[in-house]
Amino acid sequence: MAAEELAHKLQSRLVVTQEAAEPRPEPALSPQRSRPQEPDAACGESVSELSAILNRRLDINQGNAAPRPSRVFNPYTEFKEFSRKQIKDMEAMFKRYDTGKDGFIDLMELKLMMEKLGAPQTHLGLKNMIKEVDEDFDGKLSFREFLLIFRRAASGELQEESGLMALARLSEINVSTEGVMGAKDFFEAKMKVAAAGSMFEAEIREEKEEQKRQEVEKKQRQAAFKQLQSTFCS
Repeated sequence: MAAEELAHKLQSRLVVTQEAAEPRPEPALSPQRSRPQEPDAACGESVSELSAILNRRLDINQGNAAPRPSRVFNPYTEFKEFSRKQIKDMEAMFKRYDTGKDGFIDLMELKLMMEKLGAPQTHLGLKNMIKEVDEDFDGKLSFREFLLIFRRAASGELQEESGLMALARLSEINVSTEGVMGAKDFFEAKMKVAAAGSMFEAEIREEKEEQKRQEVEKKQRQAAFKQLQSTFCS
């Protein structure tokens, strides 16, 4: 009886040992659960762009790369051929016709401007006006592009019958477009104007000096007359 119990225990232990030694199959995935998908190409590109930005920022902080300069538009330094008053007049005109107050003059606002100036343009003509100075190809005029109109008009780069020349000529801003029309060098014409102003100042100085000489001579004559009069009276 004891031998049978011992044999039964040994057999049970053997069965347990064999079951432990056999490899267990992996549990099947539940149909409700799916393996995580690999990131798509768009996600990979976003990660790459972010990595490039972070790497460049790190290089800038470590002094290995220079930051990209941000261009700030300053009309007084970029358009030195115009005085501060002229630029302020241009800015006032630009803001007057920028009815949308977005910092640009679009096609409809330019149409209104040309009608107010007495030189209405066709739809195609307005588009050509913008296209001629539209450096960023956004289909509207920024303040810098508006200033380019007067620069090109003053330097003789615009055609006489063009809409932009009409705008510059009919505006209330005097940039010597009438006197420089046909001249290729605006700065030479400006120097002539400055020279004429200097001659005018010189003439005024000469007149003042002549008045001073006349005053001195008058005083001298009066003194001589008094001296002569005192001689006869004595």
